[in-house]
Amino acid sequence: MKLQAAIDRVSLDQAVYLAHALDGVVDIVELGTSIPKDFGLKTLNERGVALTQSELLIDLKTIDEGVYEFTKGFELPADILTVMASASIDTIEQVYALSEKLGRQTFIDLLEVSDDQIARLTHLNHAIFGLHHSKDTGGNFDAVASVAQFHAAFPNVEHIAVAGGINVSQAAKLAEQGIVEIAIVGGKIAGADDPVAAAKEFMEVIK
Repeated sequence: MKLQAAIDRVSLDQAVYLAHALDGVVDIVELGTSIPKDFGLKTLNERGVALTQSELLIDLKTIDEGVYEFTKGFELPADILTVMASASIDTIEQVYALSEKLGRQTFIDLLEVSDDQIARLTHLNHAIFGLHHSKDTGGNFDAVASVAQFHAAFPNVEHIAVAGGINVSQAAKLAEQGIVEIAIVGGKIAGADDPVAAAKEFMEVIK
């Protein structure tokens, strides 16, 4: 199982610092949606967020004009970009085709979509399907149970990621479950007093 560390709602300097500090410590470094929204892809490119060891994911949450947004994101250069499952099937298939052409990957954010909407996407077999508990919804999120339910409904989906308040204990259970490819951890790493040490603790329980 891979560990993805999400960096969100911090200053530009802190985002760049954390991205480079976690490079090679975690499998995937994510610049969460607030980072490109607050500072823009052009500024991120100028500041230099390209990584040397970890993969870089930019959480664009694309909903339309997909090829344009993904082209700009891959120029950063990002390895993985996100599109919302609620986008049109044309948008999703177009960004997936671009990702395949460039040897990159599409992450499909499944936030608040139905099983019918997911079913129309399962032919995109190289895409990452991201189970995402809404921050605004609040409440408790059982990542292990949600993954099991999703896998039962869509057993042919190969690449599954899950996000939503995952702590070390939940990460260990997800690793033991053996279904998820990527566990996404935000504040428990990026918001820790020592993000690198926190990331290493997660890595120890999932590998």
